[in-house]
Parts: sequence; C-alpha cells; structure tokens
Amino acid sequence: MQKEQQQLAELVKGKKVAFIGAGVSHKTLIEEFVGLGAHVTLCDKKNSVDDFGSYAETIRRLGIDLSLGEHYMDGFRGQDIILRTPGFEYYQKPLQDAIAAGTLVTSEVELFFDYCPCEIVGVTGSDGKTTTTTLISKFYEAAGRKVHLGGNIGAALLPMLPDVAPEDVAVVELSSFQLISMRKSPKIAVVTNVTPNHLDHHKDMQEYIDAKRNILLHQVPPCREVLGYENDITRSMVPDCKGKQVWFTRLHDTDNGAFLRGDGMLCMAEDGVVTPFLAQKDIKLRGLHNIENLLAAAAAVWGEVPIEAIQKVGSTFTGVEHRIEPVRVLDGVTYYNDSIGTSPTRTIAGLRSFDQKVILIAGGYDKHIPYEPLAPEVIAHVKDLVLMGATGPRIEKAVCEHPDFAASGLTIQHADTMQHAVELARAAAQPGDIIILSPASASFDLYPNFEVRGREFKKIVNELK
Repeated sequence: MQKEQQQLAELVKGKKVAFIGAGVSHKTLIEEFVGLGAHVTLCDKKNSVDDFGSYAETIRRLGIDLSLGEHYMDGFRGQDIILRTPGFEYYQKPLQDAIAAGTLVTSEVELFFDYCPCEIVGVTGSDGKTTTTTLISKFYEAAGRKVHLGGNIGAALLPMLPDVAPEDVAVVELSSFQLISMRKSPKIAVVTNVTPNHLDHHKDMQEYIDAKRNILLHQVPPCREVLGYENDITRSMVPDCKGKQVWFTRLHDTDNGAFLRGDGMLCMAEDGVVTPFLAQKDIKLRGLHNIENLLAAAAAVWGEVPIEAIQKVGSTFTGVEHRIEPVRVLDGVTYYNDSIGTSPTRTIAGLRSFDQKVILIAGGYDKHIPYEPLAPEVIAHVKDLVLMGATGPRIEKAVCEHPDFAASGLTIQHADTMQHAVELARAAAQPGDIIILSPASASFDLYPNFEVRGREFKKIVNELK
C-alpha cells in the first residue's frame, strides 16, 4: 500500500462513516472503506434495502447500517465522517449541524485532493468545462504523461489513488456542487465563464459564483490561473489569483494569455513573447465557442507540454459526445446531438456554430434561469422550434414576447416526448436542413442526466426509416 493510500486508511479505520446516497462513486468507496475498517452507514431516500436493486446484495454482504426514507438524514448524527454526494445541498441544516458537532464533512473529490501525490489541473465554468478538461488531458497524453481524468466528467478519482504516481497529472472537471465545500485548489485552475445556472440548487447567484471561486481561493504558489476575459464575472476574479494569471479570449488581442489573432492564428502571449501555435482553419471542432475552449486549454498547459502536442491534438480532436455531435444524415437532413445544452448560453453557442437557420428541439427541466437572452438567438438562428418539457412554455413566452418575433416567420410546435419531438422536426425539414437537439434546459423531468437524454435522441434518430 503506497503512502497516500496508507494515509487514507489511517483516516477511516475504526471511524463511523456515513455516505449520502449510493451513486456509482460511492458504491466503489463504500466497499473500499469497509475493507479499510470503517463502520459504514448508508443514508438514502430509498425506503428499503430492496429498493437498491442488485446493490442490495452488496449492502447485506458488507453488513453496513442503513438510514433510509423520509428521515434518512437522522443518520448524520454521531458520525465521525460524512461523505457528501455533489447533488446534496451543502447548506442543509442537518449537514451543518453535523459540522458544528465536529463531524468531518467531505466528498470523494475532496479526499482525492487531500491525498493525491501528483499535480492537479482543475477546470470549472458554466459552459465549456468538459471539452476544455478533455483537451487538457489529451495535450498531456500527447506529451507522454500518464493522465488521471475525472471529477464531474464522470469517473470517480479516489478509487484511482493506488495507481497515481507523483510524476503523473490529474485533470479534474469541477462543478459548483463539488467546489462549494472544497478547501483545496488545484495547482493549475481554469475558469471558463460564469453565467446563471443551477439556481434551483443554489440559494442565489452569489452562492453559485462563490462556489466557482473556490477553485482559486486555496491555491498555494507557485500556481497558475486561466480566466475567460470575455466574461465579467471571471474577469472580476483576478484579485483571488495567487500565482501566474493569464487570459483566454477569442475577441481581443492580449499580451497575457491565449487569443485568436485577426489573421486566424491561435496565439499565446507570455513574458513579452507572442507565439502563434495553430491555424483556425486546421481545427476540427465545430463552433466558435470551441475555439475558446482550445485557447483555455492551451493557456493552461503552456510551458508544461511541447507546442507540438497542442498542435497535434488541436488539429485532430473532433469533440466530446453530446456536444454538437453529428448523428446521421437522412433524406438530406443532418441531425446533431447537443444534449449538453442544459442552459441558454450553451444552446446559444450551439446555434451560432451553424451558418444557416436550423430546426431546434428544446425544453426540459426548469432550473429557474432566465430565457429572455435565448429569444433573439432563436429568432436569428432557428426556422422551426419544437418545444417539450417544463421549460417549453417559458421558452415560447420569451420568444413570442421578443419584438422581432412577429416578422421572423419562426414556427413553434410542442411535443409530449422525445419521439414526438423528432417526428415533428423531421416533418418540418427539407433536404439540406439541420435538426439539432439543444434543450437549453436540464434533463431531470424525463431523464436522469443529459447523457441519457442525448443517447435516447440518437437512438430515435438512428431508427428512423
């Protein structure tokens, strides 16, 4: 057992540890913590052990205690450690009461930060963080480094700990839910942008901004911060930076960071030297927002990897699933899956990626964010709008109340299901048209996450005759 794993074992051995929920990462860790000698309690809204399906057998085998049902948070009392899942609101009173009583409240990603022996690069933001995180990981891989990729991007990091060596690099996507309680920051921190999001979960916009700032607040020099220049909130984070702060921007030249030059070259300016490193025409990623993601990723690794690694990845990488992902061409109509469009700003970026008006499928779960900014973009970039879900009427209201709607010729239809939405979109399409799923909304009204939503859309489209 390596040193860091030994330290984790010393933390949990003989301790009373409560896990909130049995998600994918917690299922792995519960078994590990029992093996390390912890007395584990699983706290979950489910009413009985049988409600856990196939995991019920593991619960019985491990002999863990259960605190279930309406009063599942009663299980927080008397614990030495509580592992919070990102979806559990940090400021709920039972959790704060446990902290006041001396319980260590932490999470899988926080424990990884505590014990990780290698350099950590962290990325957060309202939009663009998954593509930026993925690009950074591929830059390091192209440079020959062993990369541990995880966090909000899908893979739990703490179970990787036994395989992490000091010379490796961990590249971590961090959501506001993960950051809100963190007390350690990565050596290299990227904040792509901050726009209204998750306001159904956070008390207000300020709490959301403060959660994002945690990626910077606990850095220890020498460190690096990459901030989006075009976003007012990220620009305001400069006083939080403790190391070498650089910008990324698509719209301005800068003498401190990565930018898109007027001649179409992506450049890096640092220490008085401007280095062109990639031509925009050679980039395979669709959309101007992805130019920004490339600039952010390059600014993060500049000086850490050879320029050749950045050039190789930048000219070959075609994107991440559910992000303006081509699905198929049928009857001359091209279908795209942009299910990552969980907010208006994401959908706006997707719409701007095309040089023609599209047929848009939008709507979903309501996160209580404003849709007025989406309205002019829909009018400018959409010919037919198919709406579904709880936000469908809200999007329609914002679009119809815009002064340019009457003259736009935009048609609006409503669908009950994804199947219905695809059928309506297909019926409205002519050869040469583009149909894109980019909901500007979360998925939780019908799907557990945007990935499941995107895969259902792709399945339906691929089964069309």
